[in-house]
Amino acid sequence: MLCKLFGIDHIEIAEDIASDTFLLASETWSIKGLPPNPTAWLYTVAKNKARDYFKHDSIFKQKVAQQLKYLSPGNEEIEIDLSDKNITDSQLQMLFAVCDPSIPVEAQIGLALRILCGFGINEIADAFLTNKETINKRLFRAKEKLRIEKVKIEFPSEAEINKRLETVLTTLYLLFNEGYYSSSGDSTLRKDLCVEAMRLTHLLLENRSTNNPFVNALFALMCFQSSRFEARTDANGESVLYQNQDTGLWDKELITRGEYYLNLSSRGNELSKYHLEAGIAYWHTIQSDTKEKWESILQLYNRLLQVEYSPIVALNRTFALSKANGKKEAIIEAEKLDLVNHHLYHSLLGELYTDVDNAKAVIHFQMALTLARSAGDKAIITHKIVACEAKMQNS
Repeated sequence: MLCKLFGIDHIEIAEDIASDTFLLASETWSIKGLPPNPTAWLYTVAKNKARDYFKHDSIFKQKVAQQLKYLSPGNEEIEIDLSDKNITDSQLQMLFAVCDPSIPVEAQIGLALRILCGFGINEIADAFLTNKETINKRLFRAKEKLRIEKVKIEFPSEAEINKRLETVLTTLYLLFNEGYYSSSGDSTLRKDLCVEAMRLTHLLLENRSTNNPFVNALFALMCFQSSRFEARTDANGESVLYQNQDTGLWDKELITRGEYYLNLSSRGNELSKYHLEAGIAYWHTIQSDTKEKWESILQLYNRLLQVEYSPIVALNRTFALSKANGKKEAIIEAEKLDLVNHHLYHSLLGELYTDVDNAKAVIHFQMALTLARSAGDKAIITHKIVACEAKMQNS
């Protein structure tokens, strides 16, 4: 809402006011407790801080005062439309604004993750497999380009929406993935990021211009994945692998919801990676461990690699291959990928070599432990090493 008021040219001011507002809330509410209406409190404080800024910064005021609406002549109280529709619209408008085609796709995604979704620079760097210096430069150049192009925070035309929607969906997909499998910090699952991605995706579903099969497929994928949240960590907060999860903890309501949106996504003639990944996620909600299940997942992975190749997708495919055709065939395919600097590569090979060659399994698990970054990953890998070493001693 503040960015819409200040405009792209002064987006940092809006960010600062928003940050100051939340800081004041954390300080005040911790002492006085929550106000009767926290949302209204935040908007009132933000509005007052914006008013104070306009009052004290005369240069800025001269440039933009003519664009502002006041409640009455001589009153510097800024009128901000706080209706649900305007709040929703402003979020979607910001999402499309930072996905403007005047800047590179990677910069669009990074900017959306930073401004709209609250990603830290390190998290964005992890998502792009690069360093924070590169991300800082990329975001700075992107903001400057948006200023030069005088991009407005508004809905693009009907024709432009479809062009930009692909980047918008990629952004939300990355946001959900960072939450579902956090690459930074001590937690491998950050539900807050997943919920935010689902909320923003649902906003697209509620808008007639953006409710299309791709959006439905992405939301179905998110529903299926989030249905297993409670089963992915144990009582100690440690990660639980898929094959060890308590299926009684899976959220059946979310699974049903995912099926509903997956069915809606079948409209039209185009098949996206979101359709295929949603199909894979759907089969993972089937509790039986049958050959049919894993063969279906394997075929979906094969098609996904044709639509959009990714080394990590190829790696995930080898697990399905091991379940469908056996570990030996999967080991051959996995080793061809040669992702020696990725802990998931060694974790998978450790899993595949377990009970086939436990000595090799331990070597790969130890490599995975060295490369792993999150405490959750390290805990799982350590358990695997102990289990494999115990098998070697008993054999």
